[in-house]
Amino acid sequence: MRYDSITEAIGNTPLVRIDPAVHGLRHIDLYAKLEMLNPFGSLKDRAAWNMVRPGLAGAAARGETVVELSSGNTAKALALIAGLHGLPFKSVTNRMRIPEVKDLLLLLGAEIEELPGQSECLDPTDTDDPLTRFHQELARPGSSHLHTDQYFNPLNAEAHARGTGPEIIADLDGRAPDWFITCVGTAGSSTGVASALRAHDPSVRVVGLVGQKSDFIPGIRTLDEVQEVGLFDPAVYDTIEGVGADEAVEGMVILLRRCGLLSGPTGGAAYYGAVRHLRPLDEELTERRTAVFIVCDRVESYLGYVRRIRPELLGRPPARNSVATLTEAEVRAAPSVGVEAARAWIATGQPLVVDLRGPFAYGALHIDGSVNIVDELFDELVRGGLPFSRSTPVLLACPVGEQSARYAALLTRMGHPDVRSLAGGIIAWRDAGAPLVRD
Repeated sequence: MRYDSITEAIGNTPLVRIDPAVHGLRHIDLYAKLEMLNPFGSLKDRAAWNMVRPGLAGAAARGETVVELSSGNTAKALALIAGLHGLPFKSVTNRMRIPEVKDLLLLLGAEIEELPGQSECLDPTDTDDPLTRFHQELARPGSSHLHTDQYFNPLNAEAHARGTGPEIIADLDGRAPDWFITCVGTAGSSTGVASALRAHDPSVRVVGLVGQKSDFIPGIRTLDEVQEVGLFDPAVYDTIEGVGADEAVEGMVILLRRCGLLSGPTGGAAYYGAVRHLRPLDEELTERRTAVFIVCDRVESYLGYVRRIRPELLGRPPARNSVATLTEAEVRAAPSVGVEAARAWIATGQPLVVDLRGPFAYGALHIDGSVNIVDELFDELVRGGLPFSRSTPVLLACPVGEQSARYAALLTRMGHPDVRSLAGGIIAWRDAGAPLVRD
C-alpha cells in the first residue's frame, strides 16, 4: 500500500480470532479488533483525526493552537497530527499519571499544562473547578485555540460509527457480532461502534466495562467518573460491569503471552471482562455465536504501570504490603469516619491528615494542615512498612473515599492501631460545607 499522508493509514485494522484453547469458550468465537495497529498506536487515532480535520485549514490560517483535555492517547494522536500541519499542540489535564506518555508528548513537542482541579477528572458541572473553567473558556467565541473537545464532540463517536463498527461487520462477512464488549473512557468508541452494529442488527448486546472505584486503569473511567462525560449514555449498554487493575493486567498478560498481541492494560481489561461475561452464557448455548472486543493500544507505554501493579512480571520481588492483596471483606471493614466526626477528631485528637490526591488537586483545595502524599508515592512507602509511628493517629483522604479506604484497611492489617478513612473523601467534605484552603 502507498499513501500520500500517514493519516490515510488510520483505520481498516485487523479483526483477529482468539484461539478457543486460550479462553475456553466452546460455542462463542471471540475476536479482537486490533486498534493498536493504527499508525499512532491506538483507537484514538480515528477520533483525533475526525475531530481535528474540519478545523485544520482555518486554524493554520489564524495561527491557532490545537488543544485537548487529555493525558493519553488522544493527546498523542493530536500532537502528531498538529505537527504534520505545522500547528502547536497543548495537552491540558489535572494529572499526567503515566510517565511514559508524558515523556512521549514532550518528545513530540507538545506543551503540557497541568491545571489544579478538585477531582482527578473533568467535571463540567463544577464551575469552581479550574479545569472546568478552562474547558468553558475554550468554547467562547474568539478563542485562539482549536479545541477538539473529545468529551462532548459528536465527531468522536462518529469516527467509530462510520469506521470501526462497519469494519467489524465487513470482517464478519456482513454479520454483526452477537456481543460487543467495550471499555468506557470518553464513551466515543463504545457509542459509535454500538450504533453501527445495532443499525445492522438491533439484537446486538453491548457490555460496557468500567474501572472499579478504587482502581486506576489507563483509558478507563470508573462508574462515577463516566457519568461526567457528555458522550456517555447508559442506554447504549445492556449492562455495565466493573473490572479491576489486577484483572486488566492479567488479561493483558494472556493476550501478550498466549495470543501474540502487544496489548496494553485497557485491551487486557476488555479481554478479561469479555471472557468473564461470556463464560456462563456459553454453557447454555448449542449454536455458534460471535463476540468482539477492542485492543485499544500497545503495552510499551505502560511498563511503569505494570511495574507498580505486578512487579513480579518484570522480574522484581512481589510487592509487600500491597492494596492488591486485600480482600473485599477487609476493604468493607476498613475503619472510616464521616465529615462531622472527622472535624471533631481533628480538633481534639489532632491526627495526621494525609491527602492522597495529585498535587494540583491538593493545591486547589485541601483540608487545612493536611500533608499531600500522592497515592503512587504512598503506595511505595507502605510497601516498605508502616510509614508512620503507631502512636500517630492518621486520617486518610482521597477524592471520594474509595482509595483511602483500601489504604486504611492495609495499614490496619499491618498493625496501625488508629488509622481511618474519610468517608466520601474530599468531595463529601466540600459538599458538607466543611472548610478547605487553597495554596
